[in-house]
Amino acid sequence: MAKMYVRFGAMNSGKTTILLQVAHNYEEKGMKVLVIKSSIDKKGDRKIVSRLGIEREVDILINPEERLIDKVRLDNVNCILVDEVQFMSPEQVKDLWIIAKIYDIPVICYGLKTNFKGELFLGSKVAIEVADELEELVTICKCGKKAKFNARVVNGEYVSDGKEVAIDGLDAKYESLCGKCYLKNVLKV
Repeated sequence: MAKMYVRFGAMNSGKTTILLQVAHNYEEKGMKVLVIKSSIDKKGDRKIVSRLGIEREVDILINPEERLIDKVRLDNVNCILVDEVQFMSPEQVKDLWIIAKIYDIPVICYGLKTNFKGELFLGSKVAIEVADELEELVTICKCGKKAKFNARVVNGEYVSDGKEVAIDGLDAKYESLCGKCYLKNVLKV
C-alpha cells in the first residue's frame, strides 16, 4: 500500500526545489507524475516556481471548493506531488490520503507547517494528522540557528497581525527565524 508523505519546513528550506527534483527523477525514469497546487498560491500562476529559478507548469491547479478526488485522473500515474499543501482544504488533503491508500499511488506533499503567527495552517494540520511519514526540511535563521518560524515583513517591519495568506513576493516578504529571533523581532518579548 502506498504512503502519504508530508515534508514541511520554514520559508527557504527548499521545499519547492526538492519537489521539482523529485518530479525530474520520476520522469527521467519514464514514470508519470501529477504536480498539483492550490489556486490560492498566485505566485507563478499555473507554475511552481523555485527561488533557485527553476519552474514547472502544474498538472492540476485546484480551487479551494473543488474536490481532488473528482478532478484527478489516475491513469498510469506513478506519483502525486503537491506544492504548498498548507493551502489545501481539509477535504482535499483527505482526498490525497484516499488516493494513496485506495489507488496505491504515493503522494508527497510539501508545505509550511505554520503561518506567520506561529499557528498551524488548516491544510497542514490535516496533512500531519493523516500522513504516513513526516519529514522536516531545515533552513537557518539569520543568527545561524535552525529556523522554525515564518516571520512576515511589511515595509521593512516584522508584523504579527493580518490575514493568514499573503503570498511571498506579491503581498509581503517572509523571513525564516529561530524561536529566539521570532520572540525578539516579531513578538517583541
